[in-house]
Amino acid sequence: MFTTDAFAASAEGAPLGAETITRREAGPQDVLIDVAYCGICHTDIHIVRGEWGPQPYPLVPGHEIIGTVAAVGAEVTRFSPGDRVGVGCMVRSCGECASCRTGQEQDCASMVGTYGGIDADGTVTQGGYSGKIVVGQDFVLRIPEGLDPAGAAPLLCAGITMYSPLRRYGAGPGKKVAVVGLGGLGHVGVKLAVAMGAEVTVLSQTLKKLEDGMRLGAAHYHATSDPDTFANLAGQFDLMISTLSAPPDLAALLSLLAPGGTLVNVGIPAEALALPAFSLVMGRKTLAGSLFGGIAETQEMLYFCAAHDITADIEVITPDAINTAYERVLASDVRYRFVVDTGALS
Repeated sequence: MFTTDAFAASAEGAPLGAETITRREAGPQDVLIDVAYCGICHTDIHIVRGEWGPQPYPLVPGHEIIGTVAAVGAEVTRFSPGDRVGVGCMVRSCGECASCRTGQEQDCASMVGTYGGIDADGTVTQGGYSGKIVVGQDFVLRIPEGLDPAGAAPLLCAGITMYSPLRRYGAGPGKKVAVVGLGGLGHVGVKLAVAMGAEVTVLSQTLKKLEDGMRLGAAHYHATSDPDTFANLAGQFDLMISTLSAPPDLAALLSLLAPGGTLVNVGIPAEALALPAFSLVMGRKTLAGSLFGGIAETQEMLYFCAAHDITADIEVITPDAINTAYERVLASDVRYRFVVDTGALS
């Protein structure tokens, strides 16, 4: 075992503070990573505040991790010291079930999250707001040359969360795609969908981010607070992805789908969602959910982003600004993702 500096929540609702945590030594198939950057995801806030259920405290959040390989176990074949690598939302799965065999490790019943899960040695996994992390090589991702490391950090969650449903539901030339919400997830989703060749519309509560939406590549931008939006856009979209962390009006959003269209929910509100049945069955519409992608798809996404020069729009902060950043995320006061410079921990 060894220790490393970190920023952790000591209890539900408590502010995060400096901690020294213990990590397991790297085993034969493990990779020891010096963490350079870690993105702040809205999920981090939900979890450390206990909004998604009880958590094992103290807890170090962070699952958008970029760093450099410091050492590898004797059986590691994929990575070498000095490689630039990333770690996303999971660090282990069973490796044997149907989901794991088909590259959908995120659906494995035994999937272990990057923080707040129980690792193979019985310890609680701790995330990327830390100086070092040890991860099995099968869950380490290669960061392509050309991607800014800080800007690439949010791709490990926000990027794959949007890329996976865009790919699955056929975003591309000739398709009309709507991204609902222009935040940490949505702004990356716009970039990805545009790069895939789709005609992209942003649906946001107001027009205050109109200029940003067009700069990101959207062809259209509409305010959902305007009743005319739903009248004018009815039946237009082949695919819609809702990133909202508050409960969406599903009936209103479904009314914007073309027959046979799909609405994918990637935001996870704490409250239950209401779904009037007729809004779904009329027009053979599909309501789907999506978490994030498997390891192979995440690596594919990273290479796609490198080829199209896609990273997140970020604001880099030092660890002592994390609590302020959380409040600013809740106030929608960031464009569009905070990234923690974990090198400042030391």
